[in-house]
Amino acid sequence: MLGEYPIVGRRAAEIAASVERAVGAGELPPGQLLPPLRELAQRLSVNPNTVAAAYRVLRERGVIETAGRRGSRVRSRPSSTPREWIGVDATGARDLSSGNPDPALLPPLGAPLAAAAARAAERPTLYGAPDVVPEVAELARAALDADGVPTGPVAVTSGALDAIERVLAAHLRPGDAVAVEDPGWGSLLDLIPALGLRAVPVGVDDDGPLPERVEQALIQGARALVVTDRAQNPTGAVVSATRARELRTVLAAHPSVLLIEDDHGHGIVDLPLRPLAGGTDHWALVRSTAKAYGPDLRLAVLTGDPVTLDRVRGRQRLGPGWVSHLLQDTVGGLWRTGAVDAAAVAASYDTRRAALVRALRVRGIAAHGRSGMNVWVPVPDETGAVARLLASGWAVAPGARFRVASPPGIRLTVSPLASDEIETVAAAVAAAAGATVSGRLD
Repeated sequence: MLGEYPIVGRRAAEIAASVERAVGAGELPPGQLLPPLRELAQRLSVNPNTVAAAYRVLRERGVIETAGRRGSRVRSRPSSTPREWIGVDATGARDLSSGNPDPALLPPLGAPLAAAAARAAERPTLYGAPDVVPEVAELARAALDADGVPTGPVAVTSGALDAIERVLAAHLRPGDAVAVEDPGWGSLLDLIPALGLRAVPVGVDDDGPLPERVEQALIQGARALVVTDRAQNPTGAVVSATRARELRTVLAAHPSVLLIEDDHGHGIVDLPLRPLAGGTDHWALVRSTAKAYGPDLRLAVLTGDPVTLDRVRGRQRLGPGWVSHLLQDTVGGLWRTGAVDAAAVAASYDTRRAALVRALRVRGIAAHGRSGMNVWVPVPDETGAVARLLASGWAVAPGARFRVASPPGIRLTVSPLASDEIETVAAAVAAAAGATVSGRLD
């Protein structure tokens, strides 16, 4: 059953660690059936309750899943093998798979970092300092107010995923269900099982999550909903005014649901934010600096209801304490001086993305990309399309990184593309994928 890999250990923690090491090393592949409790207990000469405890730990960590009498098996995407590993070797090919911003559109960081360092030399940050730099909180809150985000305190985290993890942990327990966009952000789809939570897929179209799918997920018991407001990854969807009204109506009927909004497109999208917050008891909205200012800044601002923010900041104080004031001061300086022309950045991505979508549709390929830097292309044969594109010199991201139950597709990031390459890429995609029967995302 387990090939050459033996599960070892005498205690539950040792047994769980043995399985997790094997999964991470690829020695226990996705879908591998694990021995029944009593069989493994007999083999290891331990009590069956010990094996049961080990399997419970593995389930909570998102490594295995249990299907009643059909037994326990390694998850198809265990948390120890993140979706970024589902990819292609881009050596020798143009890489359109990374999801990175265009470096030419990122601001130079030398001067703002030097200014932040100079301030730190004058006023070193010591234990007991506030966790959020006052200027950052003021500038962030002003921008949120301008976009109609409900009033709430501000926290700073080490990126958007860090913020989402902290918010989920503040309210949910292992076994709880979280409604997520499908297709959606691969890192979030990895995080949820790693926290011992269950992902409930919700279909999306170009206007965001489908209200009927959201309502169905909430009726079925999802305790949280995560929505990307703009530049949805991988589809480029934007929550429209009409869709926002429909989703607020659904949420109003489920006030106990935790709402998390990801606005990572802030600063690179010129379409307005349509916040959903305000209809549930607990909510949070996250804005990352990664796409507009560079992923290495590792900073996001977070607002939400007072209870949620108090829990997040309290737990943060017990761990890292705060996000470096050097980084916060740097971002504050970038905001204060208008270092990024958001309209120009958005226009640059819009031009390339829209041109690629048009070129694909002329060739009979139903592509999606209303905002941001990515284009999603439904294809009948995901693996074949990726391989054929790689052979023609283009590396794209396989849709398996982003899907739970939605049909196959591929994601192309337009950041590396020049305008004179659009037609070449579109022709290669058309040859590799063929015209799709349907352009539906769900």
